[in-house]
Amino acid sequence: MSSPRDKTPVLLVTPDFPPAFGGIQRLMHRLVEHLERVDVRVVTPGGACAERFDRTCGLDVLRVAQSSRFRQAGTIGTLNAAAVLAAVRFRPSVVLSAHINVCPGALVIRRLLRVPYVQYLHGRELVIRPRLTAAGLRGAAAVIAVSSYTEALAVAHGAEPQRVHRIPPGVEFPEHSPRARAESPTVVTIARLEQRYKGLDVLIRSLPLVRSRVPGARLVIVGEGPMQPVYESLARSLELDGGVEFAGGIDDAERDCLLDRAHVFAMPSRLPPDGGGEGFGIVYLEAAVHGLPSVAGNVAGAVDAVADGETGLLVDPTDHVAVADALTTLLASPETAQRLGRAAADRARAYAWPMIARRVEDVLLAAAR
Repeated sequence: MSSPRDKTPVLLVTPDFPPAFGGIQRLMHRLVEHLERVDVRVVTPGGACAERFDRTCGLDVLRVAQSSRFRQAGTIGTLNAAAVLAAVRFRPSVVLSAHINVCPGALVIRRLLRVPYVQYLHGRELVIRPRLTAAGLRGAAAVIAVSSYTEALAVAHGAEPQRVHRIPPGVEFPEHSPRARAESPTVVTIARLEQRYKGLDVLIRSLPLVRSRVPGARLVIVGEGPMQPVYESLARSLELDGGVEFAGGIDDAERDCLLDRAHVFAMPSRLPPDGGGEGFGIVYLEAAVHGLPSVAGNVAGAVDAVADGETGLLVDPTDHVAVADALTTLLASPETAQRLGRAAADRARAYAWPMIARRVEDVLLAAAR
């Protein structure tokens, strides 16, 4: 086995990393864990429980203090500055900019140290900051887009098509044996409760119709965020009588147990008014690993993550009746749900992290050369 000195040094700069919760955080963590041909140093913000996480994760992580006065903008500025200082000391052969917000630091490193960078793209961030996106794409040696939707956005914002590599997120396969499904027909969703486009409002509004057709059906919502009181109020107004459970933030073991016990995964993400939307949707893959079919919106990156009619159902994510019809189809017919769930699990094997990490490594090594 090669030593770190024999490997190509890579500086990963990311505003999203555990122990913070979210899809991009999970993507970056799992990616770093599975990279074998490069020596990675991660530069990322600190926060609650970060020190404890870093002691046990076995990764080379440099934490940047979060700004208390202007938390997001201040932290991003500090993170970009810290990335430049880290590059001077670490002397990477290539920088992996994990979000468009940190491409300014990558651009400075390229100009100051003549070190190329690879830009990761997820989806929504491209349309939120179009000028920064255009600048970041012009300077990148290569671009990684997580879906065909994100790839199209990248090209529309000025990326040269030959420099764009479509590489989806990866997924882990649990080592334990699957648990028995719950007795009550159970739908689970996993999302940060921050942005309406995730579709939890439509999902909750669909539940009375679902329960009228499938008695005892329940929805378990995993995640935390400022929108939780809004969703709780909506559930109360619909008088769902305990049909919605807010599980909060849970660890991986609890999440795996919930996915094993559920019958359907649902997250009908839609396109927000300002554009963007679901870049890919790692949670659809994570549900698939547990043999769950998904109900998803027929827009953005979910179209890549869920094969309509094969591994789940794609519906109009703005229509709670369409969502209810899809959920009812799967909950009322266990045979259909199991068939789609098995196909989803089989398809997910193509997204195993070792294979995805190798593809990312190929891009990084080519950029370094």
